[in-house]
Amino acid sequence: MAFVVGLLLAIFVLPRPWGIAAVVGGALIEVAEGIIGIKWTQRRRAQVGAEALIGKTARVVVDCTPIGQVTVKGERWQATCESPDCCSIGEPIQTRTCTPPAGRCVTPGITRMIP
Repeated sequence: MAFVVGLLLAIFVLPRPWGIAAVVGGALIEVAEGIIGIKWTQRRRAQVGAEALIGKTARVVVDCTPIGQVTVKGERWQATCESPDCCSIGEPIQTRTCTPPAGRCVTPGITRMIP
């Protein structure tokens, strides 16, 4: 956008030496914005999948006796408790581990949330 503004100023408003400066200045601003934008988006790796659930708070939707289901950020996941009477429906819990069955990580382990 800065380049376009500089170009329009150079064509319609500014005299010859200042028009070139406006175009070069606009181009430099555009390049700097691009570099800053790329650095900003690559500052951290994206967290996806079950690995991103570790440490998050979940709510039990199917009793974990010891296998049940929980919701984390609106997604339903299969969960396994450490003890058979660990969690009941509606109870907030915290995901603790991720066990990979068949080479994939789809079952977050859970523990009781301490009030």
